[in-house]
Amino acid sequence: MTTTTLLHLDSGTGLADSVSRALTARFATAWRAHHGAAGTHLHRDLVADPVPALGTGYATLGRRVERQGVVPLRDVAALADGPHEQHEWHLTRPLIDQLLTADTVLLGVPMYNLTVPATLKAWIDRITFPGAYTDPATGQSLLHRTRVVVAAARGGGYEPGTPREAFDFQIPYLRAYFTTLGVPAERLHIVAAELTRADDVPALNDLKPLAARSLTDARTTLDELATS
Repeated sequence: MTTTTLLHLDSGTGLADSVSRALTARFATAWRAHHGAAGTHLHRDLVADPVPALGTGYATLGRRVERQGVVPLRDVAALADGPHEQHEWHLTRPLIDQLLTADTVLLGVPMYNLTVPATLKAWIDRITFPGAYTDPATGQSLLHRTRVVVAAARGGGYEPGTPREAFDFQIPYLRAYFTTLGVPAERLHIVAAELTRADDVPALNDLKPLAARSLTDARTTLDELATS
């Protein structure tokens, strides 16, 4: 039996009406039903179980490793100098291994202050260790077969052609980050529900039909991705 792993991360506050969490839960449910016993679902709530912020030892170890070119992950621990660097690597290596093991990465990402939540940024900062995703033998990205699915939620409207398009530092950032990490563009799927505050923000009330359509489209797309 061929097995497959879903790494599911939620980064928004745990509000009962969280759109991003509802979307990732919907995807995960459909994914589990589709894969059955062959699927392993790993879920981390980055609010309830946050990734620690980087310490100085992370930076000093990372620079030392980077100066040597691409260092295999198994050899990084031997380069750690002192307890602070060892502690930082102890926090970092399991997260990198978890990402490398995943076939699909599912991220729930609301827009906070025009960009991603600090909870997700802490995870991104921690996993982005120099050379971690480069095959030392070939130079190829170790994530070239990884699929990333982002369920994004935005209270307002930021789609191309809208007045606030230029204020979107959420989706362009995630697209640039994962493609830089080596995830192929065709395996990176960012699905956004727009205008999620249309029901409760008076200035957006007239846009309720657009909000409902955006949410429906996001659900449909995620359902398709979950079973493909």
